[in-house]
Amino acid sequence: MNSMTNLEDLGHLIVEEIGTDILSWSVAYGELMAIVEKSSIARILIYLRDSEALQFTQLMDICGVDYLGREPRFDVVYNLLSISHNERLRLKIEVEEGLPVPSVTSVYSSANWWEREVFDLYGIPFDDHPDLRRILTDYGFEGHPLRKDFPLTGYMEVRYDEAQKRVVYEPVKLPQAFRNFDFESPWEGMERTVQASIPPNTLQEIK
Repeated sequence: MNSMTNLEDLGHLIVEEIGTDILSWSVAYGELMAIVEKSSIARILIYLRDSEALQFTQLMDICGVDYLGREPRFDVVYNLLSISHNERLRLKIEVEEGLPVPSVTSVYSSANWWEREVFDLYGIPFDDHPDLRRILTDYGFEGHPLRKDFPLTGYMEVRYDEAQKRVVYEPVKLPQAFRNFDFESPWEGMERTVQASIPPNTLQEIK
């Protein structure tokens, strides 16, 4: 790997070694990224970790991406680091909503909490995970907050009830006035507000 001149060489080497489980790969913004077969993710990671030529011994993180309206809807992304060769590699698998992903906790122990985070925030389940439960949201939290169809207000709100002397959970009660969003730049809105407040004759003189 030290003799490689660029990331293109690394991409060709990985494809040559792994074969058809690499669905596509590219180099962009100085990084190598490959889309791989979901069912083969554990085997691919074992090869990348144990290969003397590669030595991607560090799993830096696993994260989810929601492409609402796309089929399959989600990506699960694995960011790897080879300390020996000072190289990084990003793997992606595409996941349909509701279908599980093979856990890679047996390959990298650090995957335990990363997979729990993806499950918590996106609702993507992982097969054979030793302890798949929420890790960032509170007990009893409803939904998965990084999905693009998750409401900005959430479903439940938490407050301290002085009468009961404890924290209580209640459905979100948001007045309708706060639910009307025009998604307009405040600067654009200000321009029209100013124009509307100036008498027509004065506005004509200004122009």
